[in-house]
Amino acid sequence: MILPFRDHNPSRRRPIITYALIATNVLVFLSYWSPFDERVMWEFYFDWAFVPRELLVGRDLHTLLTSMFLHGGVMHLLGNMLFLYIFGDNLEDLLGHFKFLTFYLVCGLVATTFHMLSDLGSDAHLLGASGAVAGVMGGYLLLFPKARVDVVYFLGIIFGVFPVRAWIVLGIWFGLQIYNVSSDSSGGVAYWAHIGGFLTGVVLIFPRWIKLGTLRFWSTSGGHPIHPGTRTRIRRTRISSVANTGRKLRRRSANRRTRQPFKSPWGKSSRRHNLWKSKR
Repeated sequence: MILPFRDHNPSRRRPIITYALIATNVLVFLSYWSPFDERVMWEFYFDWAFVPRELLVGRDLHTLLTSMFLHGGVMHLLGNMLFLYIFGDNLEDLLGHFKFLTFYLVCGLVATTFHMLSDLGSDAHLLGASGAVAGVMGGYLLLFPKARVDVVYFLGIIFGVFPVRAWIVLGIWFGLQIYNVSSDSSGGVAYWAHIGGFLTGVVLIFPRWIKLGTLRFWSTSGGHPIHPGTRTRIRRTRISSVANTGRKLRRRSANRRTRQPFKSPWGKSSRRHNLWKSKR
């Protein structure tokens, strides 16, 4: 078993929306969780969880939103909140508090829609923040592919920790969702909601990535979030395409005495990117 559990990417300001979302999910779960009487939990799900067939007949529209704050068990809750805690703060730092909250909710709503379209006649209850959290992961992948994430592995009684690039962790996670859908091994998990949320996150963040400079943003930041105490400032530029960015980079480098090759965000960091490696 392999599980990411922390990152090395502190944000410059306190991620109040990320913390508020985590607290809200925990408090809502504690309000109906009853380990000794599952009937209480199912009555709550009946009123607030999302059911595709009910929405098609125009009932329970509120469940599109409320289902995003429900969870089926302690491990379900902890898993979603762990991923939100790891990847949410840096995205909120870049987008701002209000835009991040809007982004989170839109990803959750679209993820629920993906699930509904995958099985229109289903009467199974959908609940969980997985779709919205998947959107956060998709946006994080586009903006910070080289951020380091610590992963813990368990092999029986043996365990250890090692750092991995964010694009590897998130790429493997998304690949597993595709595999589970193609193999039709859902096991009660809404994999289409995960896929829909992840893709929505990438699409919603793409205009912001363009505005920041696309490849130039990766080159300037080294594929890492901006850390507290760094003086590097990423200038926003308006460009029409990635090709235009490449031409601008070539023109600028031609005027310099020492030409520096473009650094890919997927490989090793160069020495000039060491300031992005500050740890918590």
